[in-house]
Amino acid sequence: MTRRVVAAAAAVVLMAEAVVIALLNWILGLVVDHQDMSLADLDPSAMTLATWIAGVLIALYLLCCGLALLRTAVRDLAPGRFVRILLITCAVAHGLLGAFAVGLVGWLAFGCLMVVLGLIVLSLFSYEGEEDAADAGPAGAAPGAAPSTSA
Repeated sequence: MTRRVVAAAAAVVLMAEAVVIALLNWILGLVVDHQDMSLADLDPSAMTLATWIAGVLIALYLLCCGLALLRTAVRDLAPGRFVRILLITCAVAHGLLGAFAVGLVGWLAFGCLMVVLGLIVLSLFSYEGEEDAADAGPAGAAPGAAPSTSA
């Protein structure tokens, strides 16, 4: 029961983070557009468009991670290999962003990112042994072996 709650909480937090990232990038794009300044002779409209595209892509990535965790919580089954890799990349990204955030933004941002990282890692580890047991079959039989029928 606890692992479902952790996975659901991580899903909700990731989905909320996706919305915040999308809004933040939209606002940053508007700021760049209204300043009408260029960086290294780049067109301001190109920088605005790139900011908006990056916001959409990052938000979609976080939404996919959140939906994968929500599916894991609802079904209470261990995530598959692709979903585990997706969640591991999300956890690594949050760890790296937390390391950068402590110097650039402050300890509050670091704490928030570490909470999200902890929820992702905890939800991954709470389903860890279940995937191996499902692959082994009944009573530790070899994968692909037919179940024994004894009367």
